[in-house]
Amino acid sequence: MIRIAVPNKGRLHEPTLSLFKDSGLPIYGGGNESRKLISKTSDPEIMFIFARSADIPLFVEEGTADLGITGLDLVVEKNADVELLTKTGFGSSKLVLAVPESSDINSVDQLHSKRIATEFPEITNNFMSEMNIKDVEIIEVSGACEMTPHIGVADAIVDITSSGTTLLINKLVEIGTVFKSDVYLIANKESLKDPEKQKIHDVKMAVESVLRAKSKRYLMMNVPERFMEDVQKLLPGLSGPTIMEVKSSEKTYAIHVVVDADDIFTLVGKLKDAGANGILVLPIERLIP
Repeated sequence: MIRIAVPNKGRLHEPTLSLFKDSGLPIYGGGNESRKLISKTSDPEIMFIFARSADIPLFVEEGTADLGITGLDLVVEKNADVELLTKTGFGSSKLVLAVPESSDINSVDQLHSKRIATEFPEITNNFMSEMNIKDVEIIEVSGACEMTPHIGVADAIVDITSSGTTLLINKLVEIGTVFKSDVYLIANKESLKDPEKQKIHDVKMAVESVLRAKSKRYLMMNVPERFMEDVQKLLPGLSGPTIMEVKSSEKTYAIHVVVDADDIFTLVGKLKDAGANGILVLPIERLIP
C-alpha cells in the first residue's frame, strides 16, 4: 500500500485534492474530506492520510506516509530528511518579519535584543544567526501570531504570508523576508528505493504530467499547401508539429502541435495571417514527454 499524506484543511487542502483528482487519483467514499483520517483512491493500492500540514514532513520522514504534499518552509522547520520530488506550482508563500505600523523598528538591523513571536522558531533562529542579530528572544506560538505585538508579548513577528492581506488587516508592516517557500510533493527516501513500492514513481509521473499540461495548449488547424512554409516557421512544438494531408479540392494539411499557453494570444493571430484556418485551441489534461 502506498500512503500519501495530504493537508486536512487550510489553503493547501483543496488545491492538493484537485491535483490528485486531475492525476487520476480522486478520493473515494464521499463525505467531508477535512474530517477524514484516511481515504481510499481510485487505485486499490494507494490511499490518502489526512494530516496537519505541519505534521506531514515528519510523517513522510518516519515512513508513516510514503509521499506527502506540504510547504518547503515546514520541511525546513522540522529538519525533515525527505526527498523533494516535484514543485506543485500552487501555494507559494514567504515568511516575513513584520512589526506594528506604530513601531520604531523599520529594519532587521534594529532587532538586537528584541522579542520575536513565530510558529517557525528554527527558521527564525537560523535567519537571525545569518544576519548576525544578537540576543533575540524567540517566542514560539501555535497560532494568532499577528496579535502578539499588540498585546505586549513580542516586538515583531515572523509569519507566513502569500498576499500581505493579513498583515494589513492586523496593522502590521513587513520589514524583511526570512524565507521563500513553495509547495512540494515529497517522498520517504527508503520508500523510493523499495522495489515493492514502484507505484510511487507512477504517482510522481502522473502529478508531473498534470503540472506540465497546465502550461501547454493543443493547437489544431488546416493549412493549404501554399502557406505551409510560413505556418511551420511559427510552430516549433515539442518535437515538431504533426502534419497530415487532408482530402480537399485544394491540397491542404492538418497540423497538430503543442504550444505554450502564454503564446496562444499572439500566436493564433499570426497563424491566421500566415494562411491557417479552422484553428482549434484545446486544454491538455496530462502531458507525458
